Amino acid sequence: MQDDSSGLASKTFAVLAKDWRLELRSRYALNTILMFGVTTLAIVSFSLGQSGLSPKVLAAVFWIIMFFSAMSALAQVFVREEEAGTALALKLSADPTAVYLGKLLFNLVLLTVLSAIVTPLFFIFTDAPADRVGPTVLVLALGVVCLCAASTLVAAVISKSAMKGALFAVLSFPILILPLIMLVQATAGVWGDTTVGSIAAPLQGLFAYAVVMITASLMLFKFVWRE
Repeated sequence: MQDDSSGLASKTFAVLAKDWRLELRSRYALNTILMFGVTTLAIVSFSLGQSGLSPKVLAAVFWIIMFFSAMSALAQVFVREEEAGTALALKLSADPTAVYLGKLLFNLVLLTVLSAIVTPLFFIFTDAPADRVGPTVLVLALGVVCLCAASTLVAAVISKSAMKGALFAVLSFPILILPLIMLVQATAGVWGDTTVGSIAAPLQGLFAYAVVMITASLMLFKFVWRE
């Protein structure tokens, strides 16, 4: 059992390392996701102004920016394999579970980089309260996991489609609408000086969603990947 776990971990990190080597050469996903996020943030902040917005509106704006920024590049983990013609070689050489986990980790790192850049800029461009760092980071971490957990499987589904970009966002939104609502509720509660205990329900919902989505994706991915 221990050998199986270590073998799965090594294969997972091998897939992750391969994707990051390719990404560092082209920087397509990084440039796309950062440019989209920063540009959208700048446009929204100049349009809405810096003051007078309620915590709920600020939270909704923030997660709209995060969602559409994620949709602009998270599909590349599988689209790139199909476009480069390496999907078949990956299917023959790697276990489906290792492929999914490696791609999931890649998207997690990618969205973490986006969050680390966009979130401080959001506090600078708006009057969102920046004094509750701990709860904000907790909600942000759960949001990143939820976005990646759902979008990674969808990316595998649409990778062979002719309209990959549009289809990715269309299929991801119905799956992500529930966690997005909970993320807005939790973020608004944190920024509205609400105690962490009072937003326990959305936090628990986000954690449960992430666990269920990752578990379901692990069960379904082998059928999607080998199709």
